[in-house]
Amino acid sequence: MKNFIAVLAIIILSNSIFAQQEQLLTLKNNLLVNANLDKINIPTESFERKSPGLAILYSMLLPGMGEYYADNYSTGKYFTIADGVFWGIFTGVTIYGNNKEDDYRAFANSYGDVSLDGKDDEYFANIGIYENISDYNKDKELNRNFNEVYDEETHYWGWESNERKEYRNLWTSSENAKNNVRFAVGALILNRIVSAIFAVRSVSAYNKRESNNLSWRLNFDVKQHQELPPTMVMNIKYGL
Repeated sequence: MKNFIAVLAIIILSNSIFAQQEQLLTLKNNLLVNANLDKINIPTESFERKSPGLAILYSMLLPGMGEYYADNYSTGKYFTIADGVFWGIFTGVTIYGNNKEDDYRAFANSYGDVSLDGKDDEYFANIGIYENISDYNKDKELNRNFNEVYDEETHYWGWESNERKEYRNLWTSSENAKNNVRFAVGALILNRIVSAIFAVRSVSAYNKRESNNLSWRLNFDVKQHQELPPTMVMNIKYGL
């Protein structure tokens, strides 16, 4: 009987020692988790963030390239196409306007006895308004604009019949072409500005989208055990 009681006591003591060892080991692990939380390497963004400044620069060089840089060329391609159209208009009206300018200058030289050397644009506009230099000078003198009077030896012109009207049509065509050139230049500039605005928005959307794709979650939980002390569980969820 005494032997049985002794054996039973040894078994109970062994179980108690084993349980205490398990508790100490669990407590040690929990302390290590708490002690090393600040050493955990949290995943960081691995994608290359797009720069709004570069997007603007690309859009100014070629509209649509800023959107392409921000991975949104589905929108940017329309700015590129528009830029090509505006450059075509600019080139076409520039060539047309230059040709018409050559035409009215040649016409003035041939039919109005105009010397082309040293004449500015204002002079070629005035000779399309007055029949001859005498009429022009008289009008300026009557209005006391003596500084605008032309020298008849260097700035002479004189039209006959409908020559002035024909010259005026050529001059008007050239001026209209020049106005269209200004429109094309303005359209090219505006296209770049609008493209840059859309490019910056595309960059912002790209960075936000990629940042969300690389988001992570760090959760802590406590698990209860029947015989062991509570343990802390750490879960990291990376991505959406």
